[in-house]
Amino acid sequence: MTSAPPDKLNISIRPVQLNDLDRVEQLFLQMVEVESPEVASDISRQFQQIRRWYGPLMLLNLFPNPLQHLFSIYVAEQDSQIIGAIQVSPFNRTRSTWQVDRVVVDSPGEHLVLGSQLLRYCLETIWEARTWLVEVDVNNKSTLALYRHNGFQLLAQTTYWSIAPELLPDVAEREPDLPNLLPISNADAQLLYQLDTASMPPLVRQVFDRHLHDFKTHPLDVLVETIGQRLGQVEVVSGYVFEPQRKAAIGYFRVNLSRDGSRPHTSELTVHPAYTWLYPELLNQMARVAQVVPGLPLHLVSADYQAEREAYLERLGATRISHTSLMSRSVWHKLREVRPSLEGLQLSEVLQGFQRAQKPIPGRVSMQWANPASEQPNSSHSRRKHPKLSKISRMQSGDHGYHFSSGIRHR
Repeated sequence: MTSAPPDKLNISIRPVQLNDLDRVEQLFLQMVEVESPEVASDISRQFQQIRRWYGPLMLLNLFPNPLQHLFSIYVAEQDSQIIGAIQVSPFNRTRSTWQVDRVVVDSPGEHLVLGSQLLRYCLETIWEARTWLVEVDVNNKSTLALYRHNGFQLLAQTTYWSIAPELLPDVAEREPDLPNLLPISNADAQLLYQLDTASMPPLVRQVFDRHLHDFKTHPLDVLVETIGQRLGQVEVVSGYVFEPQRKAAIGYFRVNLSRDGSRPHTSELTVHPAYTWLYPELLNQMARVAQVVPGLPLHLVSADYQAEREAYLERLGATRISHTSLMSRSVWHKLREVRPSLEGLQLSEVLQGFQRAQKPIPGRVSMQWANPASEQPNSSHSRRKHPKLSKISRMQSGDHGYHFSSGIRHR
């Protein structure tokens, strides 16, 4: 599918093809390689895997499955040259919320105009997306202006932290007080869903729109994650804390260990707002896990509605490495108007509207009079009220020139 913006009719936007991958990778690397070498390394690794699995990925896009939108990139083409690209992906399992991973334009002067065209193409094309998310560095003014220009509004402020390698042994020295630390399986999806619901404000929860199946692992997801971990030399360790009295999960952590030492350890952390005392205990457990591959920092993120977490990380001596704005926008798609058809109407319903109110259809009433057995068993009063019912029925069956309908005789 292609679209031609009205202000530049020679620009078309379409899905990426195999021959476009080299150019798109070059554009993505130009955007991030100076600011974040780690992200640049991830992009190069991602495109290497896309080239290797391009055929199966395109095949997965042909029918509904959990990996249908694993690779969604659209390019802007002008005079057979790719001058911009956008990468998007579903945020939840129902695909009601999508996120913009990155937007890149070849010419910085066209960032606002061409970037807006790429954004609007995705907003109009992906019909199942009701909400869009994007995370932008607060120091990137041009990118913030692009999303504000296209209707994105601030949802939350997020901070990325790094715990230095020399601090991790001190954090991991004490034995954590976590007697009910359990491994995670699909049977725990309900507990994790309730924990996720309680750990964020209502507006953020509404935008994320996560459900129970977002916390269950599909077999295809397990396969893809296993392949990614082997190729990227990553090992995942996770667990949750169970509160037996309330029968609820009150804390969750996940650590992605870098086995080859090429990148920092990354982690996820969720704590119930009523159990903020878990922060030291869970971070202690995460530091102990990170010591499996020593000498690397541990990265984690916090939001502005998690004041206790940020306060503890500051006391711990963690370093703020970046500050981002989480922005969102709702999309309303106009449904096509369909005129009602007469095919679904029954002929009897159509004819009934043309009958006079005081003169019902003779055939229907005559059959009711001619079939006294259809009366209810307790309708003896009705039989006593019409003693000549059998005679009337005989007269209807014969040729006497009479016709009875609703108790009225007509010659």
